[in-house]
Amino acid sequence: MPRFAANLSMMFNEWEFLDRFKAASEAGFEAVEFLFPYEHAPEQVGLALAGGELEQALFNMPPGDWAGGERGMAALVGREEEFRASVDKALPYVHETGVKRLHMMAGIADPDDPAAQKSYRAAIAYAADRLGEHGIDLLLEPINGKDMPGYFLNDFERAASYIRESGRPNVKLQFDMYHCELIHGDVSGKLKALYPLVGHVQVARANGRHEPDASGPDYPLLFAELDALGYGGFVGCEYRPEHGTLEGLGWFAPWRKPV
Repeated sequence: MPRFAANLSMMFNEWEFLDRFKAASEAGFEAVEFLFPYEHAPEQVGLALAGGELEQALFNMPPGDWAGGERGMAALVGREEEFRASVDKALPYVHETGVKRLHMMAGIADPDDPAAQKSYRAAIAYAADRLGEHGIDLLLEPINGKDMPGYFLNDFERAASYIRESGRPNVKLQFDMYHCELIHGDVSGKLKALYPLVGHVQVARANGRHEPDASGPDYPLLFAELDALGYGGFVGCEYRPEHGTLEGLGWFAPWRKPV
């Protein structure tokens, strides 16, 4: 039976960020994830998480100048020192939340540029080793070019190649079914083929990135397949509610925790 984590960057936006934890718990979620916690002190985030009696499923390492259009630094040549500092910046939040996996954004770069590839490989090695000292998995996520034009890691097979060649057991695939549907289609086939590498799963409807349903991808089928594969991690609900967070939780009713 899948366990779901509310994505607090996209869901529960009717509340201020630190109040979203309690709202998610009261809605029946047992875990949360979000993009970035860095506007708040680590202790504040930890207290909000504990107050909701929630687990932290995931968050992202610092992405560079997000407001200026940057989407990660790992593949950006010349940003190595800033990237390494970003790993250290995430660690206090790791300790306050108890999270066991972090997503490393690749950045806007040509995926066929050898210099960018070299930078990305070096970033994977550094971050995986640094996070491994704390028992943390490093996640790589392919992102589709419609949502994030020019993103370096835009293919699931290429992501799998980087994971395999890293030779590090704590480097894993962040399998967002929404991105897979838009990049490749055949989410079920890709999930089964790449499942040994999967460290986290996320969902959203392909049309509009709203609540998951059977319109594509076929989430009732995919949730059953996750069970059949033996997936025991969280499924991150990284979608934008179509009308309102609580109004759109009908799909979640079979899986919500008792409150």
